Amino acid sequence: QVQLVESGGGEVQTGGSLRLSCKAFVGDYSRYVMGWYRQAPGKQREFVATISSGGRTKYSDSVKGRFTISRDNAKNTVYLEMNDLRPEDTAVYYCNAVYYHIENYWGQGTQVTVSS
Repeated sequence: QVQLVESGGGEVQTGGSLRLSCKAFVGDYSRYVMGWYRQAPGKQREFVATISSGGRTKYSDSVKGRFTISRDNAKNTVYLEMNDLRPEDTAVYYCNAVYYHIENYWGQGTQVTVSS
């Protein structure tokens, strides 16, 4: 079983920055594709960014150029650096760990609120 623990959420003003962290308690962290997803009130959970074990990244169009995903395999941690935050970025952000179609784990979520 994999446990994912997010931290770093909070409230910022428009244009501000936050850095989310997600530590994975797992034996072989490097094999997982790590990702961030978010869910705003009344909306479905949506993709934000993923990073493969080799460091290949993907972003949703809504965050491309503003958010950066990275990982430190020595620390079993994935990060999401969020810059130029907008009110529409307000959501609960969830960490995700996937190993092919065999394993899929979620963190408990961390709230990000961007005020105008």
